[in-house]
Amino acid sequence: MSNIVQYIIVRSDLKSVLNWPLGAIIAQCCHATAAIMHLNQEDSDTIAYLKDLDNMHKVVLEIKDEDSIKALSEKLKENDINHKLWIEQPENIPTCIAVKPYPKENVHKYLKGLKLMK
Repeated sequence: MSNIVQYIIVRSDLKSVLNWPLGAIIAQCCHATAAIMHLNQEDSDTIAYLKDLDNMHKVVLEIKDEDSIKALSEKLKENDINHKLWIEQPENIPTCIAVKPYPKENVHKYLKGLKLMK
């Protein structure tokens, strides 16, 4: 599986400012991850990533707020990085991004300024 990794980027203000419970935040990540994996089920990197389920590599990063996550989604779109911006309904709140599995070197440069989620 070499260096294929999946990145998940979560808004840190969901917990610190909006007081969302941890379980609700984790559910957002699960929704986005399931969606992007489904949408890319025939992609060669996704197939390779899923061949070794016990050794999947995910990196969960945090991003400041709604404006920041929307800007990141646009930057990823502009650079043809396939991802799912999860928007919680019915509130219409963008909560997280799940990027499809990619070789690390294809994606890391777009996420360099982000820190691991705490």
